[in-house]
Amino acid sequence: MATTNTAITSGVRVSVSTQFRTDLSDPLNSRFFFNYRVSVENQNAFPVMLMHRDWYIFDSLNEVDFVSGEGVVGEQPIIESEKRFSYISGCELNSEIGQMKGFYTFKNLLTEELFQVHIPQFDLFYPPKLN
Repeated sequence: MATTNTAITSGVRVSVSTQFRTDLSDPLNSRFFFNYRVSVENQNAFPVMLMHRDWYIFDSLNEVDFVSGEGVVGEQPIIESEKRFSYISGCELNSEIGQMKGFYTFKNLLTEELFQVHIPQFDLFYPPKLN
């Protein structure tokens, strides 16, 4: 079952939906793989560039993992006013229950100012665990 979480920060709307991947997971060996689809919509009157990402990954059996890096999926996309950029990525957990959240750093291409945009927290649940 896919869920969608949305947040708007500084005129940028971020929506995340998740999906458990049975084909990439191995529950007997504590491998639970999830895809997440992120849609970023620029609701500002100016173009922005997604410069950096910072993720906090919570796995119920492990310490919080922090992932930081330039852009997303190998890109630093420019998103024009009223346009959208979407991508799909994935996360593997060692437990049936987890969460992710974070933020993007964007650049306002008119002023060159950097600003942060909240990525809403979303749950990663192994579907049989929900029963």
